[in-house]
Amino acid sequence: MIRTLFVSVVPSPYQRDLLGVLARRPELELSVCYLEAASPDSPWPEESLRDFERVLPGWWFGFGPGRFHFNSGLPPVDSFDIVILNTLYSWVTQRLTRSILRKKAWIFWGERLRQQSRSGRKLIQAALARPLCGSSAIAAIGTVAQQDYRERFPGKDVRSIPYYCDLQPFIETKRESKGPINFLFCGQMIQRKGVDVLLAAFDQVVQENPNVKLTLVGRQAELPTFLSSVSHQARTRISYEGFQPPEQLPRFFAQADVFVLPSRYDGWGVVVNQALGAGLPVLCSDAVGAAHDLVSPETNGALFPSGDAEALSRHMKRLAVDLDKVLAWGSASRARAENWMHERGAAKWVETIETVLARA
Repeated sequence: MIRTLFVSVVPSPYQRDLLGVLARRPELELSVCYLEAASPDSPWPEESLRDFERVLPGWWFGFGPGRFHFNSGLPPVDSFDIVILNTLYSWVTQRLTRSILRKKAWIFWGERLRQQSRSGRKLIQAALARPLCGSSAIAAIGTVAQQDYRERFPGKDVRSIPYYCDLQPFIETKRESKGPINFLFCGQMIQRKGVDVLLAAFDQVVQENPNVKLTLVGRQAELPTFLSSVSHQARTRISYEGFQPPEQLPRFFAQADVFVLPSRYDGWGVVVNQALGAGLPVLCSDAVGAAHDLVSPETNGALFPSGDAEALSRHMKRLAVDLDKVLAWGSASRARAENWMHERGAAKWVETIETVLARA
């Protein structure tokens, strides 16, 4: 068995789905270390850790939208055959990549690095990412990230291993929507997620199709501010359901007809995986990593330029009056869901680990 260590930030539901399957693979002996027990901006309910998981003691400080972690208690790296790191913004991972792992097989697993506009942040990002030159491979989360890492690190083995999660609860839930088209957004109500863009687009849709609905699921955050610029007519067609634990999400997807993710930036976007499982058409901005792997325009959804409320409203207006297209695109999404189950992701990880070790 291959002794494998994953170092990740937080026990998020979508990573734990995959890691749970990996822990059952006969090829691996898996250990997972998290840098914190819970993320301050994502109120996932805490769940008991499994035998192969532990949270390292430590603390963090915030800078911009990110956090830099200081932790101790990492198990001896020499006791593992390979190490997979899911973050660069950590004293542990910087120490590992700059010295301890120089003679050991290790893989970085990460989303596309965010484009930085300020010179100071560019320099910090470049300095933190520099150790990736010494990695055995980079497992990019999606093909957009894969292309970005290939450009940053020419000649490096860069593979695409996106997030895979358990979609069975979404596949098994019976669709319940029977009325006018119900658009669904699931995520934090923040500007980065483009909720203001969605509300502006929905306002336009309601002017022509007053019976459409919009359901919002997620942490409230900036929603009251965004709603202040929405017409009264549109507000009467919006239902805010608050934050929901992961096990409740299939119910809201089952009540929807179309899923919308208008983010200004999303390294991946697991909710798009979930929309496929629920059999929903998907409208995504081109700044969503998952959109480029999971959405085929005019087959199971559509893409629009990030921040463009007019473009989003045009797609929403089309679907609001074309139930046949909604059903056809939804069926195409459901057909793709099987390829995005966590078992597929685990198999891809095992193949990657075995390949890296074979050439080490």
